Amino acid sequence: MTKLLPDVQLRVPTEEDAYAWHRVFNDPEVMRFQGGPAELSVYEELTARQRMHDAQLGFCFWTMLDEAGEVIGFTGAQPWPREWGPAGSIEIGWRLARPYWGKGYVTAAALETIERVRAAGVPEVVAMVESTNVRSIAVAERLGMELAEVFALSGGERRGHRYRLAL
Repeated sequence: MTKLLPDVQLRVPTEEDAYAWHRVFNDPEVMRFQGGPAELSVYEELTARQRMHDAQLGFCFWTMLDEAGEVIGFTGAQPWPREWGPAGSIEIGWRLARPYWGKGYVTAAALETIERVRAAGVPEVVAMVESTNVRSIAVAERLGMELAEVFALSGGERRGHRYRLAL
């Protein structure tokens, strides 16, 4: 029996979504692999950058809404934003409020993301996941992504995984 994925909506993040993202991600467990909860200003900058990406590229990290229209996280794609790692690659990513974990929202939203970036002409996406982040690794595998590289993260003790998917 195949598990049905929930209905999920994706929209370009609004200025108000910075507040919603700050609220739903203000959880140490949600932010465990991103260094812990962040200040509101981080989300103000992030949502503004995503609006720019959408205008310039046709894709971004979209705000994820549940069936009732509540903000529950984000998923989408953006150019790899750091100096280290897969420069020039398009990164697919996701972050979800903890009450929604394990219900298929990220998988449903990431599948929609893949269709949207494919339609925008992106030939390949990557996902950068810490090796102990079993939930994100499971999503990458459900998307059909292949492990392309294992690398050392800062400090040398932690490892990261680069997954790739040809579109």
